[in-house]
Amino acid sequence: MKRRILPILLLFALLLSGCTAGQSATRDPSQIESRDSVVIAIGSEPETLDPTKGWGHGNSPIVQSTLVRYTADLTFENDLAIDYALSEDGLVWTFTIRDDAYFTDGEKLTAQDVAFTLETAKTAQGSVDLTYMEKAVAADETTVVITLTKPTSIFLNTLASVGIVPEHAYSEDYGRNPIGSGPYKLVEWRPQEQLMFTANENYYGQAPAIKNVTVVFMSEDAALAAVQAGQVDVAYSTATLGTTEVPGYHVEAIASADNRGFTLPVLPDNGETAENGAPIGNNVTCHLELRQAIAYAIDRNAIVDAVLNGFGRPAYSENDGMPWNNPAVVLETDVAYAQKLLADGGWADSDGDGIVEKDGLKAEFDCVYPTGDSTRQAVGMAAAEQLRAIGIQVNIKGMSWDEISQVMFSQAVLMGWGSASPNETYYLYRSEGALLEDYYNPEGYQSEITDGYLQAAMEALTPEEANEYWQMVQWDGETGTAMQGACPWVWIVNLDHVTYVRDGLSIGDQPIHGHGHGLPLIQNLSEWAWSEN
Repeated sequence: MKRRILPILLLFALLLSGCTAGQSATRDPSQIESRDSVVIAIGSEPETLDPTKGWGHGNSPIVQSTLVRYTADLTFENDLAIDYALSEDGLVWTFTIRDDAYFTDGEKLTAQDVAFTLETAKTAQGSVDLTYMEKAVAADETTVVITLTKPTSIFLNTLASVGIVPEHAYSEDYGRNPIGSGPYKLVEWRPQEQLMFTANENYYGQAPAIKNVTVVFMSEDAALAAVQAGQVDVAYSTATLGTTEVPGYHVEAIASADNRGFTLPVLPDNGETAENGAPIGNNVTCHLELRQAIAYAIDRNAIVDAVLNGFGRPAYSENDGMPWNNPAVVLETDVAYAQKLLADGGWADSDGDGIVEKDGLKAEFDCVYPTGDSTRQAVGMAAAEQLRAIGIQVNIKGMSWDEISQVMFSQAVLMGWGSASPNETYYLYRSEGALLEDYYNPEGYQSEITDGYLQAAMEALTPEEANEYWQMVQWDGETGTAMQGACPWVWIVNLDHVTYVRDGLSIGDQPIHGHGHGLPLIQNLSEWAWSEN
């Protein structure tokens, strides 16, 4: 696969720059001023371009239009919708859509397409959660009425990710051959190699300055090599590679809520197993004082500097920097307090081996990470080294995800999350989601108090009201999911998304990125532009 990528890029560069066979394919920086094309290297290939099955989940789908869309500060603005209203009981949303939106096959987009899209997404039961939607009905060509089974404050977040598909042209292979009404349209998809887009000349919004886009799928090492060869304009990289200086490029460290931290089983090992047969519980991490001691002992800034080369921030929750984050979750590194927590809890190094113990039980456990993820490995090992200073032994081990699914209810996992929707908080901490095979709550956290706040947040009628409850989920002054509370997670770092950008190209005002190295970058693609200077 890798052997084919660079020839494709070279051919593409030739075509875009108008080179003849005898001319160099490397882009001439003096010609960049007039360019209207970009080549982007990312590491993750989408599984589909069908929004009803997850394309655009948490981001803008670019090929399709959405009813509303995120702004850079994660509020909402109209896209296809020109107006919307919510009934007093929070159950009925009425959207009025614009009448000048057309699919790229020339057919007009109507309210019936909106209703069809939402009903199809609900039936698909993919990453788009519409289980709370009762029905979506087109009242007329420009009015769609959506009825929910219960008030749901995250509904606008969901709609901002669900691109509208054409009922008349939807089929099983739509995800590979999408027709939409967004700012771009698909030209070609070569699986495991590249996606090619071009600007939609009939787009109702402002025409993108970048007309032609090629997204190539490369490992970070290969992407950096392509940058050094001048063959791509934008490339995702890593914290370890982002310090490499490349003439003609600059590095943009895009803030994210793409976090890394330990999940710590909160239940003891009573010999129980999950539905998949995996053991449940850990007799070390089930002790609250030990989990909290881990949280206070870790020097997050030191890990950001040493492991991430400064490309990151300390993490204190699953949603740092988001409007629904509770700033009270921030805690300062305090090794002395961590040691006091252990001592007060009955943990002591009675045999002098450097590991504290309680009732004959050593403070030692395994923490697994997906093999091949060097960043998670390095973060885990750095944290483990710090924890040895307070007498806790954490053994960092690589496993496949299949193997992790068999141990994640009984061992710590170096997990990563981060989303542009508070829906993630709901799934991470709801009691009914504990110990399922979806990776959200493998630690088995359950709390009636938290469930009450989660339900209130979901059923709030305004984002502002919902945010108050989302914050209380984390910490209400006495309890919560925060590390000074029940501490089912020990959050460590938020990764910057390290991105090489060719000088002269603006990638716009990037909103804070969620989890995932790749697609969050292009959600504002229509704002990108080459400099005129």
